[in-house]
Amino acid sequence: MRSSNPVFSREGSFTRESGYAGFGTTQTPPAGGQYATNPYGNNPYANSPYAQQPQGQQPLTDEQLVEMYNAPSAGPMATGRMTLDDVVARTAMTLLTLVAAGGLAWFALPDRNFGLAIGASLVAFVVGLVISFKRSVSPPLILLYAGLEGFALGAITKVFNTIWPGIAIQAVLGTAAVFAAMLIAYKTGRIRVTPRYTRIGIAIAMGFVLLMLVNMVASMVFGADMGLRSGPLGIVVGLVGIGLGAFFLSLDFAAIEEAIAHGAPQKESWRAAFGLTLSLVWIYVEMLRLIAILRGDD
Repeated sequence: MRSSNPVFSREGSFTRESGYAGFGTTQTPPAGGQYATNPYGNNPYANSPYAQQPQGQQPLTDEQLVEMYNAPSAGPMATGRMTLDDVVARTAMTLLTLVAAGGLAWFALPDRNFGLAIGASLVAFVVGLVISFKRSVSPPLILLYAGLEGFALGAITKVFNTIWPGIAIQAVLGTAAVFAAMLIAYKTGRIRVTPRYTRIGIAIAMGFVLLMLVNMVASMVFGADMGLRSGPLGIVVGLVGIGLGAFFLSLDFAAIEEAIAHGAPQKESWRAAFGLTLSLVWIYVEMLRLIAILRGDD
């Protein structure tokens, strides 16, 4: 039966008529021909013990062969493949850029300056979309996103810290605790990223984002407060938001592990760093809101 694939259905390919790649056809040698007297058929190199040795080159000694055999094989660094060290280094660069921009906003902007924070956040959102839909990885765009997002977070955190002193360090420690807990849970097999797990998590995340958009529109346009960011309901929403951030981290861990296993190019470590940064920013913002609700008017 001929394959419908045009590559496999070509003459001399994987078809029954031609055998396996053209080598499976049975040929009947003519009587008295060369096949009758030569046991090696029409192989011109079969009778030569040095058939594979080029002329003028001495054969390798036993010591040279042993040295070649014992030499270390080319690792991911030599072949330009992504490693865990690459992901750690790129993520550290991205987070350091974010923290530096946040520190700049903290010390340079006056108190309660939401204008620049909102503007930087909107531009960061657009840059994040460009990075997400761009086929090739762009490290400058990723660092630009980190800088803009860090600037926005620095300004917002300063406002929160003015109202609730010490909330910034509390949110940072909470975010680090969530990251460490998810990393341990993933590495020990407590959490396994399966297709069903992913579908359920993505569905919950889409519903959560849609609900937050409705709440934002209702608050900005109609001045209505749905209570999603205050009181007991706000605490539940905050916990769900942090849980979704932890879910995003598990997807990042699985994607990084799969990319390394399949030998992804080294440049893809920047994409992994971008994904981890997105998840950590999400967790930090939700942690900041949750702590603010829990602390109330103290």
